[in-house]
Formats: sequence, structure tokens, C-alpha cells
Amino acid sequence: MALDAPELFGIPLKYVSLVILTIQNSALVLIMRYSRIVSTEQYYTSTAVLLSELTKFWVCLYISSKDSIKENGGRLSIKAVYEDIVGGDSWKMLIPAALYTIQNNLQFVSVSLLDAATFQVSYQLKILTTALCSVALLGTVLSARRWLSLVFLTVGIILVQFPSSAETAGASTSPMLGLFTVFIACVLSGLAGVYFEKVLKGSRKSVWTRNVQLSLFSMVPALFGVFVVDGAGVRQNGFLYGYTKWTYMAIACQALGGLVVAVVVKYADNILKGFATSISIILSCLASVWFFDFHISLTFMAGASLVIYATYMYGSAAASNIPKHSPLPTSSESPHTRSVSDDSDDPTTATGIRMNDLSSSNDEHKLNVKVI
Repeated sequence: MALDAPELFGIPLKYVSLVILTIQNSALVLIMRYSRIVSTEQYYTSTAVLLSELTKFWVCLYISSKDSIKENGGRLSIKAVYEDIVGGDSWKMLIPAALYTIQNNLQFVSVSLLDAATFQVSYQLKILTTALCSVALLGTVLSARRWLSLVFLTVGIILVQFPSSAETAGASTSPMLGLFTVFIACVLSGLAGVYFEKVLKGSRKSVWTRNVQLSLFSMVPALFGVFVVDGAGVRQNGFLYGYTKWTYMAIACQALGGLVVAVVVKYADNILKGFATSISIILSCLASVWFFDFHISLTFMAGASLVIYATYMYGSAAASNIPKHSPLPTSSESPHTRSVSDDSDDPTTATGIRMNDLSSSNDEHKLNVKVI
């Protein structure tokens, strides 16, 4: 361990952050699921997504402002922060903002239709969709080991869809519709992540500034969901209809989870991150047995094992990125992005919620953090 490696209470920060990430990954899907079944009055998912985006906006704005203070010799320039957020090529965040907002809504819908364990395992499909989008749009070249891991991942997810004795407590599940919403969410996650990566590659703006822009622009489609999609119900029953303490916990867990990933990808390698993902899947499945009376079948166990192995295998395999497309043009900005080095390119997160995006070159792989 390097002498200057940061520690917390004498423990290397990378291990502390990995433990927190594992707990957060496991808790998120369980809390989201429970928040959807604990009351007969289900809250509107669009309102939860809007509050999540508001939370992320203020947290990222705070961090971005602190960076601005450092760059301006200890002074906070409101004008500089404003121009950095809404000026230049900020319009490029409109597309991924819309995609991520739809994806976040679908996550709440999916966890309402699937039991927690099946959702947690199935949502790892985002590794496959993001990898395919990266190959198609960024020219990423995956190693044979990574392609094999994607095959294992697909087979594993198919296996966990076989009928088994699911939860007896709470709302009934709809496996096929739930799997369809998971698939759409994973596709949107892959497309938005790759687009976000291309923008980062051609920009001098910090990742936190980009996240402020993303959260800000995400509020537009989020508000559309509140006032148009769920407008009639919100006007009749109120914005916070069906909310419980579990709803607020789900919102907080989803919004702040990306901050943990930001620490993980900065101080820990992707092998450890993949290990944390695998552990979180196991914990979620075991917790589902305890809290939701979920019964693990042999096919589910085999499928989950394949997914866990594929997730770890994908993160530990080396890959190279050969860009076939030039980054999106920026206004008077040189191709530079603030990033942190990583050993491999895991373009997804494990939480059922995508939180980081990859940016790499022929000689070095770098990971750009996207809080979602």
C-alpha cells in the first residue's frame, strides 16, 4: 500500500468505500422493493425520481462549488459557477438526462414487478447492454475473456427467470413485464452512459460540473412525468401521496449511492469493485429470503452464480479501447477530461442504478464518474 494512501480510522479508504458500496448496493434494491409493497397506497415513481434528482443536484453543486473556490484562490464566484454550468456545450447533457430519467422511473417500476432478488440479478444485464453500446458507438475492443463473461451473464440472467416460489408477502410479481422493463432500463443505461462518456472525452469541464448539468436537465423530463404522466393522480392525491419513511430512504439511497462510487473508482481498482458487486448480489438474495420469504430454486441459484462469476470475470479482464468515432465537438475546448485511472473498464454499476462511465485510450484506461 502506498504511503500516501488515504485512511479512515486507520483503515485504507478503498476498503472502507468498498464496504459502504456493498451495503448500499444490497440495501438499495431491498429498500426500493419494500417501499413499493409496505403500503397499499403506492407513491408515484415520478415524484420519487424528481426528489432524487434534486438531491443529486444540490450535492454535486456543493462539490463543484468547492472545486471552483479552490481554482479561484479561495473565492466563490457565483457568475463563474453559473457560466460553467449553463454555458458552452451544456446542451449536450439534454439527451443523457432524458434517458437517465426514464431509466430511473423504470427501475422503480421494475422493482415493483419483480421480487428483490430477481431484480438485483437481472439488472446486471446493464453490463451487457453498456458493453455492446460501447463496442458499437465508441469502437471499444473487448478481450475474449470479456466476451465469454458476457455469455455467462446472459445465460445466468435467463436461468433466474425460470418460475420459482417467489415472495408471499407484499404485492404480487409480474415476471415477464418486470423483465421487459429491466431490459429497457438497461438499454437506456447503456446508451446514456456511452453518450455521456463521449461528451466527457471532448470536454475540459469537471465531472462534477457535468453531473450538476445532468441533474439540472433531468428535472425537465422528471417534471414532465410528475405533471403529465402522473398529473391527474398528483393533483387529486398530492405530491407526497403514498410516501412512507421507506420511500425517503429509497430516494436518499439512490441519490447518494453515486457519491460512494466516486470514492471507490478513485481509490480502489475494478477487480475489488466487481467483488463488491458480487457480494451485494449474494446479500440481496439472502436478505430476500429473510425479509420477503423468497425461496431460492436450483435454477435461480445456478443463474445467480453465473451472474456473480460473470460480473467478477468482466471486471478483472483486460480490455482495449480503439476509438472509431471522434468525440463530440465542443466550443473552444481542448480534448481533456478530469478522470481517475483504473485498471479496467466496467461501464456499469452494481446497484441496479448505473453510477459510473468509462473513458479510456489505447494506452491507459480511465474511469469517469457519473452520479445517477
